[in-house]
Amino acid sequence: MKYRTLGRTDLKVSAICLGTMTWGLQNTEAEGHAQMDYALAQGVNFFDTAEMYSVPPSAETYGKTETIIGTWFAARKNRDQVILASKIAGPGLPWIRGGDYQIDRKNIVLAVETSLKRLQTDYIDLYQLHWPNRGSYHFQQHWLYNPAFDRAAVEANFIEVLQTLKECIKAGKIRHIGLSNETAWGGMKYLQLAEQHNLPRMASIQNEYSLLCRLFETDWQELSQAEDIGLLAWSPLARGIISGKYIDGARPPGRRLTITPAPERRDTPRCNEAVKAYIAVAAKHGLDVCQMALAFVNDRPFVTSNIIGATDLEQLKTNIASIDLVLSPEVMKDIHDTYRQFAIVY
Repeated sequence: MKYRTLGRTDLKVSAICLGTMTWGLQNTEAEGHAQMDYALAQGVNFFDTAEMYSVPPSAETYGKTETIIGTWFAARKNRDQVILASKIAGPGLPWIRGGDYQIDRKNIVLAVETSLKRLQTDYIDLYQLHWPNRGSYHFQQHWLYNPAFDRAAVEANFIEVLQTLKECIKAGKIRHIGLSNETAWGGMKYLQLAEQHNLPRMASIQNEYSLLCRLFETDWQELSQAEDIGLLAWSPLARGIISGKYIDGARPPGRRLTITPAPERRDTPRCNEAVKAYIAVAAKHGLDVCQMALAFVNDRPFVTSNIIGATDLEQLKTNIASIDLVLSPEVMKDIHDTYRQFAIVY
């Protein structure tokens, strides 16, 4: 396993991060425990979760993933071997704290306390803001995103959030903080306000990044590298779409897109053609397309950790093994040529 420094902290996190959001619906508690056992044995010391997991999110699955991690910590007595990341949900889910909430002082305090109880731990290593109160262009919303908001009110909220997180750090409940599904403006504003007011600094940004979604390579890449706020790449296989299992409308039983009630906005004719092209690149070079896609993300200079997930142990083994794959210049050229052909596909 390879390890990288998380932002400007003293934490060394594995370049592969274990994503956990399927535990509690697609995966049982026993399967979640088995995945954590295997990942830890392979040197993966970084696990990512969130209060809203398991997914697809619902009132029935809310908090189940954190609960499964908590029972594993209680059974294995190994909390000190894991760098644990979790998140407070942004507004919009009616079953979280009555539905009338945002990321603010009251909700941060409540969310941290309830996550700690479910996780059966005294502290969270990296506490992240899952998505902004004001909305953002993530989750395939970039086509219509209009950043019309009250700047003064947003900045005041950012300061309140940072002050509250500072209190949580002082109390020992969290160690470091990070962003998720945030824009470059939001990221830079958080860094600026932290410096101005002597408040905690964001250590990381967790945004979507894959062969099919490379929005990060515009303004965020420069911000990430210049300001030491590394990417924790989520959905590096685009919800499994890159595997080809959903090509031309296929829906295998039990898989993510099959069980998710909402339509999949990534699943477009252009996306299907791009997936076929990447599968052809992998076949040309004798590679597994999923390992190729993960190795591409692992190699990016702005990526601190690549958040992989799996619904079975064999998938997990293959995904973790991508850390040993180095893509040749010839493969990278073919990936680049394919990207230039398709660019943004969803």
